[in-house]
Amino acid sequence: MSSLGLSLRMRVSSSYIVFFFHAIVWGGILFFPFFIADPETEYAIGAIPGAFFTLAGLIHLTLFYVNAYYLFPKFFNRRIWWLYVLLSVILVGASLALKTVMLHGLFPEIPTTAATNRIVFAPSFGFYVASIVYRKILNNIHRERQQKEERAERLATELKFLRSQINPHFLFNTLTNLVSLARKKSELLEPALIQLSDLMRYMLYDTQGRRVPLSKEITYLRNYIGLQQLRFEENIDVSTAIELPPDTEPQYLIEPMLLIPFVENAFKHGTSHLEHPEIIVRLSEQQGQLVFNVRNRIAPPSVETSKDRDSGIGLANVKKRLDLLYRDAYRLDIDERDGWYEVTLKLILS
Repeated sequence: MSSLGLSLRMRVSSSYIVFFFHAIVWGGILFFPFFIADPETEYAIGAIPGAFFTLAGLIHLTLFYVNAYYLFPKFFNRRIWWLYVLLSVILVGASLALKTVMLHGLFPEIPTTAATNRIVFAPSFGFYVASIVYRKILNNIHRERQQKEERAERLATELKFLRSQINPHFLFNTLTNLVSLARKKSELLEPALIQLSDLMRYMLYDTQGRRVPLSKEITYLRNYIGLQQLRFEENIDVSTAIELPPDTEPQYLIEPMLLIPFVENAFKHGTSHLEHPEIIVRLSEQQGQLVFNVRNRIAPPSVETSKDRDSGIGLANVKKRLDLLYRDAYRLDIDERDGWYEVTLKLILS
């Protein structure tokens, strides 16, 4: 399911919850006076019958929603704040006028005293203030939701940008390998093209979602290593060990194309200016944590090596992706000593 569809479903569900919450609250306000009214006199409070409180509740309901959903959001701003004040006075005044008409027309038996006037008219001001507080809370919730959606959109955009950098970089190296096989008129070109087709299918179709099964990422990794071994034939020693329980690979999900930059970097910088290039790739799972280790021999400092402009793009991108998606759920160690370059990634699987 797309993030947009999920967001829409969550909003619809949230709308239903809010609707039922409002219905319960206003139902209590409108009908509660009947539960506390004296059965003989029908008075709910003092000399005021429950029916009056229910009808007054309808006035309060109208005042609350007109201000919260129309006046405040439309007119409360620096430019026409004075118009909002004027309309608010009219709104509250109208509620007081309706109550006055209701008192004299429908409930003439209610005595006009200071105590009853406070009970009758004061709630209009209370519900008006409550509507302002409610509107401000609603605005804050909407603002926070919008900020989260904007952050999510920026994250998705940045990840797409990072992936768009990875794909051409990887394809450039792979096509170079195939050109080398074609020049040699090697019989290995056809299986290499099939492997490349599998890699392209994975990159184009299986990486559209946020996460993919670990098994697919491992298959992608194996195909890449297979292509590189076809290119170098017997000129490089590649050792691969993937030690996972049988049910581990389909159980966990991982960010697509997360592991390949480390292996790509090893082949790119661990195969030149060396008599016996050697690359070691280890992958294992330990209590829900992925441990990925890549080691490659490097030329001694005395040997001059040249780096192209794109050197390090893959590793820089994968670091950004780790920070964006895993944050505190990973550890990346890079070490260079004794003629070896070593990268170890520890990642909490989900």
